[in-house]
Amino acid sequence: MPGRATRTGFISALFVIAVAATVEAKPLHITDTELEPLEFSVLDHWTRDDHVASLAVFRKSCDVMLKRRNSRKPFEESLRSVCQRAVELSPSPDEAASRAFFERNFRPVRISKLGEREGFLTGYYEPEVEGRRTKGDGFIYPIYRRPTDLEKKISQTRRAKRHRIGRTVVGYFDRAAIEEGALEGRNLEICWLKDPVDSFFIHIQGSARIRLEDGKLLRLNFDAHNGYPYVSIGKVLIDRGIVPREEMSMDAIRTYFSEMPDDARDIMRINKSYVFFREISELPPDIEPPGAQGVNLTRERSIAVDKNLHIYGTPFWIEAELPLESEKPTSNFRRLMIGQDTGGAILGPARADIYFGAGLKAGTVAGRIRHPGRFYMLVPREADPSNLIDPIPLPAPRPKS
Repeated sequence: MPGRATRTGFISALFVIAVAATVEAKPLHITDTELEPLEFSVLDHWTRDDHVASLAVFRKSCDVMLKRRNSRKPFEESLRSVCQRAVELSPSPDEAASRAFFERNFRPVRISKLGEREGFLTGYYEPEVEGRRTKGDGFIYPIYRRPTDLEKKISQTRRAKRHRIGRTVVGYFDRAAIEEGALEGRNLEICWLKDPVDSFFIHIQGSARIRLEDGKLLRLNFDAHNGYPYVSIGKVLIDRGIVPREEMSMDAIRTYFSEMPDDARDIMRINKSYVFFREISELPPDIEPPGAQGVNLTRERSIAVDKNLHIYGTPFWIEAELPLESEKPTSNFRRLMIGQDTGGAILGPARADIYFGAGLKAGTVAGRIRHPGRFYMLVPREADPSNLIDPIPLPAPRPKS
């Protein structure tokens, strides 16, 4: 592929998905990013994936996109056009029809940060832990709902959250202040946990299943955060020489925190970001939590992407060697994924967090994913970034009955 990269380099980099004055066909641009138009035949094991499953997940995103109107983002408009054709398919297309749908309507484009060939993958999951509705019996660490005084403030960071003290508007409480009791006495507690590390990881994952003493399942989902940027605790432990980079995983962090609880508290507070939750207990146990797009996630098909660069619902073909079956990266991961979520640590054009489901096993697998991967964004043919590849004709519109 080096030859093709050379031919397309002059049209591949330095751009952003821009908000246009009017929605019209324009070249695709993402800042500081290389794009390399390819053909589906180049994708490793493309024909072996379960395209029926991928199309079902894509259609879930389409349900949301088709309800939105008057988008000023050309890429989103192109994606919505594909969605319209997706809903016109038969309710249960077979494997051949599902794969043909993606091949007719999209073009694979290798995407990476400028000067790099690969992106970076991590994993996330929905924790399940014990909790109580009331404080006591060792359950003393609260999970909070969104405070009423949490205010958004327009700023260059687009992340700022504020509150008022008298006539003064100041930054919201950080993690240390909240853990020291800044929100006590305001009836914001949804439930109480026994382990502060469980609480911390629930904040990172953005959702949770809390098993109450009566056996009922309390479902929680991300609602808001206090505005501080996310800081990777794994990176802190690596930089301090506490955990070697090659041994870093969620289990390694838990092990160190359980052995050094005082140090754990101080390290966790380096991450000033703090998450507030809402109850979604009406969600059945067999249904995954909703992502940022508003659709329920699908295990090993949904990914979190950088919302400032990508449109929710965009398909990505990902190739990587991951530690799925063991701690060694020996599993060949070749799969079509759909961007349906985001996260504070998910920054960059070729950066994704793979959703692995709920529970301890999912958490173990998700916690050891910190690996490079090759990213191929499926771009709607209406938003083709180059003319180097002859376009495949779009399917003829179905006649109106």
